[in-house]
Amino acid sequence: MNTFLLMTDVDEIIEQLDEITADYDGKTILLAGGLGFLGRYFMSVFARLNETKFSEPCKLIILDNLITSGKASNYIDQYPEFKFLEQDITTPLNIDEHIDFVIHCAGIASPFYYRAHPLETADVAIAGNRNLLEVAKSNQARYTFFSSSEIYGDPDPKHIPTPESYRGNVSSQGPRACYDESKRMGETLCYIYNHLHGTATTIIRPFNVYGPGMQEADYRVLPNFASLIKAGKPLKVYGGGNQTRTFCYVTDAINGFLRAIAKGVPGETYNIGNPKPEISMVELVQHCSDAIGKKIDHNIIEYPDSYPADEPNRRCPDIRKAKLQLEYVPNVDLKTGLQRFLSWTDDNFVGEQ
Repeated sequence: MNTFLLMTDVDEIIEQLDEITADYDGKTILLAGGLGFLGRYFMSVFARLNETKFSEPCKLIILDNLITSGKASNYIDQYPEFKFLEQDITTPLNIDEHIDFVIHCAGIASPFYYRAHPLETADVAIAGNRNLLEVAKSNQARYTFFSSSEIYGDPDPKHIPTPESYRGNVSSQGPRACYDESKRMGETLCYIYNHLHGTATTIIRPFNVYGPGMQEADYRVLPNFASLIKAGKPLKVYGGGNQTRTFCYVTDAINGFLRAIAKGVPGETYNIGNPKPEISMVELVQHCSDAIGKKIDHNIIEYPDSYPADEPNRRCPDIRKAKLQLEYVPNVDLKTGLQRFLSWTDDNFVGEQ
């Protein structure tokens, strides 16, 4: 049984996709980072579509070097139509099958981990991206690169909610630069391949996706909070607690991702996230309390040494482009998403933080 996510969420994603599912019927997909948080959802959605919707099975070739996959690394055997290759995508790729879609969601997204692995973080978004783009080019496949909302850096308040046209306010030197700047260079490579070779590239910038399947030792805010709630300890709010974010439940995110992968205009970039509500981290504590129906204590503390400095003050997406071009609309409100997530973490986390 898959304990890494909720199968009811997988069914919800498929219901939201409607006619989009036909674009994947019988196709072969190369999925880099398949055992990460998002990759496991892609696997589960395509597996369920094979069972329920497709006239011919979708084939998945899954690449992962297991650097941050944790317990998920043994889960692949349940899918007979899928093939797993333990592969570092920064090294040469030898893919014999014809590929219809290349999805690059490999990467080290947690600040704790990309500070510990700065070179690997940069390599996967640049060298790994180039290798996968070559596969897409040779197969005339649709290519999707998972960039990040972090490429916007710390936006000027005049550009919040932040549209795709905002060029960013990012430091090229500092503890976050390995992630932020490599994602920006990854986008540049997609631009070059689209204009130079005609490769059908699409760029996705996710905004604070959360949900069942996040690892307890992820070290981002919601897994941190969930682990401490499980342990019955006060939550740790870093800095002043006034930094704001919006949060997108994973079913809404995957729905948007799959729409962009299949229907995104080649050469275009899409914010995928939920623009409401934009809340502070102190307010997030109260939202978690409301979701579980009991009071949660918290302490405001200094950032730990392991956490990279220069955290953006605000992060909120403008998703009008995705609404217009992809018919993307997030449906899960914050309270419902937190209830699902915290119920799952109560069953699956051990309270180690």
